Amino acid sequence: MRYLTEFRDGPLAVKLADEIKRTATRPWPIMEVCGGQTHSIIKNGIDQLLGGAVDLIHGPGCPVCVTPLEMIDKALSIAARPEVIFCSFGDMLRVPGSEKDLFRVRSEGGDVRVVYSPLDALDLARKNPGRQVVFFGIGFETTAPANAMAVYLAARQGIDNFSMLVSHVLVPPALEAILSSPACRVKGFLAAGHVCCVMGFWQYPPIAAKWRVPIVVTGFEPLDLLEGIRRTVRQLEAGEASVENGYERAVTFDGNRRAQTLLEEIFEPTDRGWRGIGTIPKSGWRLAERYRAFDAEIRFDVGAITTREPAICRAGEVLQGTLKPNQCPAFGAACTPRTPLGATMVSSEGACAAYYHAGRFVQLAGRDG
Repeated sequence: MRYLTEFRDGPLAVKLADEIKRTATRPWPIMEVCGGQTHSIIKNGIDQLLGGAVDLIHGPGCPVCVTPLEMIDKALSIAARPEVIFCSFGDMLRVPGSEKDLFRVRSEGGDVRVVYSPLDALDLARKNPGRQVVFFGIGFETTAPANAMAVYLAARQGIDNFSMLVSHVLVPPALEAILSSPACRVKGFLAAGHVCCVMGFWQYPPIAAKWRVPIVVTGFEPLDLLEGIRRTVRQLEAGEASVENGYERAVTFDGNRRAQTLLEEIFEPTDRGWRGIGTIPKSGWRLAERYRAFDAEIRFDVGAITTREPAICRAGEVLQGTLKPNQCPAFGAACTPRTPLGATMVSSEGACAAYYHAGRFVQLAGRDG
């Protein structure tokens, strides 16, 4: 509770916002690379508090949202098998595939279970030796160590009826892809603090130097975000492009080296498709060769499944930061949390869901509503 009060101080937030508005000589386009940060910005009205001094762009930082449609369909195919207990975090169950979601598979008889850790799925495999237990391993670097540990333990303990459908994505290649796009207008980044807790921020200085963009590691509370924005604006106004750590209470330059060592053993880099964006080279992880026997995609032979995104859904543009959610014609009409066309509306970290639940239905002149 101490941190909740310290980092949600209204008068101090106003002071920080006033300083940002005094410093900014133009509406600098700054992207937050985390769905949790997006929700905090919208829920707390941080963009409105800044009065247009900064153009906050919502990036592809929601792991559920960027999981490709074909990976959802692979999950649905595996989950429908009678010999399978399919385990997932709860936020994946309503993400739409081509024709249905995991809730529908469960209603049709599939054994789909919500777990709170991949180790819960591993325990199910121990207790159900006659069933195949599959865990849906998605997310950025934040969730990867726990998933890696589950595979590590399965291998060491000989739990052969456990496997993982892996769809991990990585932040640094995504930043490179965003910056290399001809449509990119991002001038600075707020880096996700929880990712940096695991990975540190040693990967970011080369990106900042190459593209001449400031990157500030930022937390998730209102004052964290405002301080991150303040530091980014200060650098932009001074013509600087360095990496700063604005989340020192949780993040170090090196990160968690023990976790990184485990990740290097269990996973290897791979090209990864991002929903609504396309394939980004070396932007994901797959199981390394020595652990490939635990790869559910191979075990259940679903690698050939391919899909096509619905044309009406413009979530890809939202994820790339070229479209605000309430600029999409389907937003709040054909696409709602009850009838989602894309994962950005159904995910608890999706930008479209953030706008919908905050009542941001109207696009106001000069800034988003």
